Amino acid sequence: MRVLLSGSTGLLGSALLDGLRRQESHFARLVRPSTRNPTTGPAGAPESPVIAWDPLAGTLDEAAGGSDAVIHLAGAPIGDGRWTASRKQILRDSRVAATRHLVDSLARLAKPPQVFIAASAIGFYGDRGDEMLTETSAPGHDFLADLCRSWEAESARAASFGARVVILRFGIILAKQGGALPRMTLPFKLGAGGRLGSGRQWMSWVALEDAVGAVGHALANGSLSGAVNVVSPNPVRNVEFTAALGRVLHRPALFPAPGFALRLALGEMADGLLLSSQRVMPEKLRAISYPFAYQQLESALRSVLDR
Repeated sequence: MRVLLSGSTGLLGSALLDGLRRQESHFARLVRPSTRNPTTGPAGAPESPVIAWDPLAGTLDEAAGGSDAVIHLAGAPIGDGRWTASRKQILRDSRVAATRHLVDSLARLAKPPQVFIAASAIGFYGDRGDEMLTETSAPGHDFLADLCRSWEAESARAASFGARVVILRFGIILAKQGGALPRMTLPFKLGAGGRLGSGRQWMSWVALEDAVGAVGHALANGSLSGAVNVVSPNPVRNVEFTAALGRVLHRPALFPAPGFALRLALGEMADGLLLSSQRVMPEKLRAISYPFAYQQLESALRSVLDR
């Protein structure tokens, strides 16, 4: 199987790329003009084949033709700045517009891919309190939910050229080298860690190893299609998450961050990423008996942070 991968310089894309190299899979990276060092890999690893893709211009190199599958993970980091009007536009363009251009370009190929696997996020559900959320649950109504809904709609259009479409709604990916976890650990290392807001909001998480594994299952399992929640089957409340993180780091979790202070510091992003509650279940992954490497939060944190 020949696979095209976008977003290969991100947290999940980099880990997935390492896995593809180890498996000696046939793959190529979709590389945008702004990507730096597009062929750089781990020490001793062969250079990655690259295919030029410009989502703003809507162009894709003809070398993309004949690929069996596309794994589309590209998107500007969601938590790298306050959600100003200009930042929101960057987030939209890097997800919604870029996916639209990519799907249109793939549709024009003489032989489009048979599988299209795309990233999304559990932000799709919005702030839902204690409600148990599955892939059939309705979307929310805040900025992040609207962004995910529009993003997924563009990915779903790949079905028009006959592709099996899988949309992976990722929870908080736990990894030492990037994502949310390093930012969460910093207050604890400074001796000022604690719950966020009330601490009652649900956090749906997944270890990086399982996030990569879910992508592999989506690629290999022909029965999997549509939206798929990529989260551990055991979400926890924020107060439980911060207590577990404190135990793993051997630091107290005694200093709560009030919701008003988080909103003052981060604006709308505080509600979207830190204070909203999403109790998400991986129904489709459980239905195919996906073998989670980490189902319990504390064991996942110990494994990730001890590496």
